[in-house]
Amino acid sequence: MHSPVGEGGQAPGAALRIPIFALAGQPNCGKTTLFNALTGSNYRTANYPGATVEYSVGTLAPHLQTAARIVDLPGFGTLNAQSPDEQVAVRALFDHPKLGAPDLVILVADATQLSRHLYVARQVLDSGFPAVLAVTMGDLLTDKGFTLDVALLAKRMACPVVLVDPRNGGGVPELIAACKTRLASAVPGPRSIRAPQDAAGVRTIYAAIEAIETDVLRPTPGITPATALHAPHPLTARLDAILLHPVWGMAIFVLSMMAIFTAIFWVAQPAMDGIDAAFSWLGGQVTAALPGSWVGDFVANGLISGISSVVIFVPQIAILFLAMGFLEDSGYLARGAMLVDKPLAAIGLNGRSFVPMLSGFACAIPAILAARTIPSRRERLLTILILPLMSCSARLPVYALLLAFLTPKDKPWIGGLGLTILYFSSLMAGAAVATIASKFIKRREPSVFMLELPAYRRPQMRIVLRSTIYRVKNYLRKAAVPIVTVATILWALTTVTVPGTPAMIPEADRIGYSYAAVIGHWLDPVMAPLGFDWRVGVTLIASFAAREVFVSSLALVMKVSADGDALQGSLLTAMQSATLADGSPMFTVASVAGLIVFFLIALQCMSTVVVSKKETGSTAMAAAQVVGYTGGAYLLAFLTVHGLRALGIA
Repeated sequence: MHSPVGEGGQAPGAALRIPIFALAGQPNCGKTTLFNALTGSNYRTANYPGATVEYSVGTLAPHLQTAARIVDLPGFGTLNAQSPDEQVAVRALFDHPKLGAPDLVILVADATQLSRHLYVARQVLDSGFPAVLAVTMGDLLTDKGFTLDVALLAKRMACPVVLVDPRNGGGVPELIAACKTRLASAVPGPRSIRAPQDAAGVRTIYAAIEAIETDVLRPTPGITPATALHAPHPLTARLDAILLHPVWGMAIFVLSMMAIFTAIFWVAQPAMDGIDAAFSWLGGQVTAALPGSWVGDFVANGLISGISSVVIFVPQIAILFLAMGFLEDSGYLARGAMLVDKPLAAIGLNGRSFVPMLSGFACAIPAILAARTIPSRRERLLTILILPLMSCSARLPVYALLLAFLTPKDKPWIGGLGLTILYFSSLMAGAAVATIASKFIKRREPSVFMLELPAYRRPQMRIVLRSTIYRVKNYLRKAAVPIVTVATILWALTTVTVPGTPAMIPEADRIGYSYAAVIGHWLDPVMAPLGFDWRVGVTLIASFAAREVFVSSLALVMKVSADGDALQGSLLTAMQSATLADGSPMFTVASVAGLIVFFLIALQCMSTVVVSKKETGSTAMAAAQVVGYTGGAYLLAFLTVHGLRALGIA
């Protein structure tokens, strides 16, 4: 139903010309939630500015019985675009070369913030676009004891107005009906940016809008307003007194994150065991059906083993996305930006960097794109520089496997604590890099951080679940190609032996004569200081395609079979029994800790490099991230391994 389209994207269904409706409005007005309601898509909804940094295209949901495309533009506060995401929105609004200009604009405004949100609506209308005004947050307006005179607002704005509640679909059919009526009466004409260029012009528009707001918003008859119109809801004010407290607020935030990471490690385990058993059974069936054949070996120990090594971690990833979805939909995560603004300012950033950094815990690529919302080029570059250090969801399978090696089975809370430490360590690493880099990047403009905090709302399970399912699907879709590709290549490299291999050697020793071993032995001098041999070296190289590939690659080079035994348990057993050439154990507390540190710092994947180069316009910066983070990861891993050994921890 929906497909993201970037600046070089291709409009879907370009051969069939159907009307294009563009959603436009201020950040945090409910625009993307309305996009979901209109298209039935699973696009992620976030309760903070900057959630949409590219525009997305969808078709109207079938039940609306109307053929039209919907374009969800990034939020912008004026047609005089300043930040890159606002420039994307304005450029798409005025005749994008791929999509063309929209036939109609659906202007979205928050009923409780009309004096701000009608500012950009006025500019779009003055610029010549046929438009319909969709007013959201009507329930919050009612809670405050006010009503909206829709008819008068339509008269004063000279465009149709519809009150909608996109969270439950209220008013959506009426909105589409109004759009069809307005489109039928639209007269083609020139469209050009009409926005005030000076402070006097801005004041004039705001004065007119404030007068409109005063006229159309009235106290509900018989009800005394609980609070002033623009004052926060009483419940929101009481909660913010605690959750935004400089001490208690930060403590609650940290404890919330710890609870989430403990749940990731503990609650997900039964589901992971079930997935592991199912794939192991499937591998056993293939082996039994095709005994002794290379096809059976490839399918069971190449494809099935590789795919299962990623799918098994879906419960943990789903819990992470589900928890973040609840926090986003409730409005709590927006408070996180306020809490971390002062600490971020100390390292050359501000609270706006929190949104991309938070996105980095899912994937660095959309996180880098989210940095477009930062107006200051200096702060934008610093944010992009440190985003690869955020522990993305692709690292989670690696952490889960390595922490499982270190964690006693009867104490899963230790793994949860370790995962929490890793996530906060990634933030500390980013802070250290930003502090150093900020000394070399000069500040050319003042740092300004303003954020509209949404009211606290009860998360809607339907929205959160759809968002979680969509994000998990994206994770699997992104991982599918590199996993199948790498699994196929590694299976061939570890199975095919070099010419001259003795015919009568044990099957378990044949991998030592494989092409993977030949290539891997070149890495022995690099891996030996970390306590590993060529097997781990090969998996590290493979993991640069995608971090989650590490687990499936390790299973292949360790010759862990998927023929009936639980794969994760078999892989952990193989790690515990693996030895180096001198007979000493390869995977120890020290070496595994060093490997965790390597993955904590090393660049996520090569796709991140491409996006970083595109967004910064600097090949040098992208190359510095690759060399600097990989080299730094190796050095810190070396110090970890030998530091633990010096303390008597093997």
